[in-house]
Amino acid sequence: MTELDTGEPTAEEPQSESGRRAHASRRNFMRKVFFASGATAVVTMGGAGAWAAMADDVTTDASAAPSGAPSGGPGGGAGGPGNQTITEDFFGLTTDGKRIDDLFTIHSTKVATTPVIAAANAFLAGLTDDQKTSTQFTIHSTEWRLWSNIDSYERQGVSLADLSDDQKALGTALLKAALSADGLETTEKIRKINQAAGEAIGNTNSFNEDAYYWTVMGTPSATEPWGFQFDGHHLVINYFVLGSQVVMSPCFWGSEPTSMEIDGETVTVCHEEVVASLAFINSLTADQQAVAIESTTKSNESMKAGAFSDNTVQEYTGLKGSKLTAAQRKKLLGIVETFVGRAKADTAKVRMSEVAQHISDTYVTWAGGIADDSAFYVRVHSPVVWVEVDCQAPGPLAGAYGATQGSGATQKHVHSIIRTPNGNDYGRELLRQHYLTSPHHR
Repeated sequence: MTELDTGEPTAEEPQSESGRRAHASRRNFMRKVFFASGATAVVTMGGAGAWAAMADDVTTDASAAPSGAPSGGPGGGAGGPGNQTITEDFFGLTTDGKRIDDLFTIHSTKVATTPVIAAANAFLAGLTDDQKTSTQFTIHSTEWRLWSNIDSYERQGVSLADLSDDQKALGTALLKAALSADGLETTEKIRKINQAAGEAIGNTNSFNEDAYYWTVMGTPSATEPWGFQFDGHHLVINYFVLGSQVVMSPCFWGSEPTSMEIDGETVTVCHEEVVASLAFINSLTADQQAVAIESTTKSNESMKAGAFSDNTVQEYTGLKGSKLTAAQRKKLLGIVETFVGRAKADTAKVRMSEVAQHISDTYVTWAGGIADDSAFYVRVHSPVVWVEVDCQAPGPLAGAYGATQGSGATQKHVHSIIRTPNGNDYGRELLRQHYLTSPHHR
C-alpha cells in the first residue's frame, strides 16, 4: 500500500492521547465500508456451527452488499487511506479465482504453542477492563483483515502509547514467545527507525515507536482457535493458532530508511530479504534470467498483495522452480526463509517443509536491476506461499535520509510481505475445517 505524505511537519513533542484519538477519529469513516467476511465461506461450509463460526461480529455499511464470489485483480497497490476498505468476502490469493483444495489440513505439527498461549493470557490479564474490551475480538472477526502498513490509518485495539511500562513488557513477552530472536529484533528495529526518522523530519505525531496496536482474536487456548495481530507503520504481524498449528501470515515488514544512524549506532533492517533476493537472481544463467526478469526497470511501487488485497488474483509468471538446479532452489528457498525464520524455530521448520514440498511448482518474477545496490521487485509464488520484496520510491520520510519524495525506487525504502495463498491467510482454511469437523461445533 502506497504511503502518503502526511503534510507539513508538526512539533516533535509526543502527541497527547486526546490529540491522537482526535486525529484517528477523523479517519474512522475509512473503516466503515466493508463486507462481513463470512457470507461466501458459509455457503460452502454448511451446518449451524459453521454459520455461527463465520459470521463476523463487526458493523457493516448498508451500502456494501456481499458479492458472493471472489473478485479483484492484483492490488495493494496504489491509493491512500481514502480507498482502504474491504470490498468483498474473504477468499484468499489465487491464480484464477479458484482455490486449490486439500493443501491445508488440521493435524499435529508438534509445535510448542504453550508459551505463546501463556504469554497472550498474561498480556490480556494485564489490561484494564476498558483496554481489554477494545482489544479482544472474536476469532472470526473481520478485524483480522483491517490492517495497513501506512501511518495515517485508524486502527482498533490498544496502542503501545496506551500502555504502561509493565503492560508494554507483557506485550513484548508475547512477541518474544511467538517470534525468533531475529523476528523480535526486526520488529524493534522497524519501530526504532520509525521514531528516529520522525524526529529527523520533525513529525513524531505521525512517525514514532508507540503507534503500534495490539488486537487479540478469540481466547488463547490449547484446543480452540485464536490469534493476535500487531499492526502499525511498516510492521504488521498476523498470528493464528489452532492446537499445535501456527499460521503467521499475512506479515508485512518494511522500513524507510532501511539504515539509519541512531545514538551513534547504525541500525539496519529489512536487509536480509534484499541480500537473499539478489543472491538468487545472480545465481541464474543468462537464459534463466531472461525468463525470470519481466522488466529491467523498476516502478515506484510494484507490490500486488499488500494491505486490503486479500483476494488478489495473479497468474503464475516468471521462472518455474522445476527449471532450477539444486543450488538455485536452495537460494530460492532462502528468500522465503528470511520471512519464515522470523517465527520460532519449530514453527519455521514446519512452514519451510511445506514450502519445500512445492518448490517445483514455485515461480519467481523479477523487475529492476540485479547489482548489489539496485532497486528491484521480486515475487515468489507457489500454491502455499507468496512473498514480495519491493524497493519503493522515497516516501513521507524521504527527508530523514536526504532523498526527495517520489524520486526513483531505492533500497533505502523497502516493503515486503509474506502470505499463504488458497485461503489460509489468517488461518482461515484451518478455521473453516475446525468448525466443520469439531463435534462441539456441529
